[in-house]
Amino acid sequence: MKPVKIYTTPWCPYCVRAKRLLDKKGVSYQEIDVADDDEARVRLAEQTGRRTVPQIFIGEHHVGGSDDLHELEAQGRLDSLLTG
Repeated sequence: MKPVKIYTTPWCPYCVRAKRLLDKKGVSYQEIDVADDDEARVRLAEQTGRRTVPQIFIGEHHVGGSDDLHELEAQGRLDSLLTG
């Protein structure tokens, strides 16, 4: 299983939704809270081109946000991306 990183803030409902899907699938992930870390948010925006959370990475692949993660699941592509 590839490592999963999810950049979040505590009050983000989309973050909760993305983590619920990963939990449901039994996927462990590293959660990185960027709520009080302006520098991390700037770096994340530079890296992804997005200023929103969550931002999800599977291995080195930037998946996007919660909607993107759920779309991969709906298309049946998430499992193969996780296992690589």
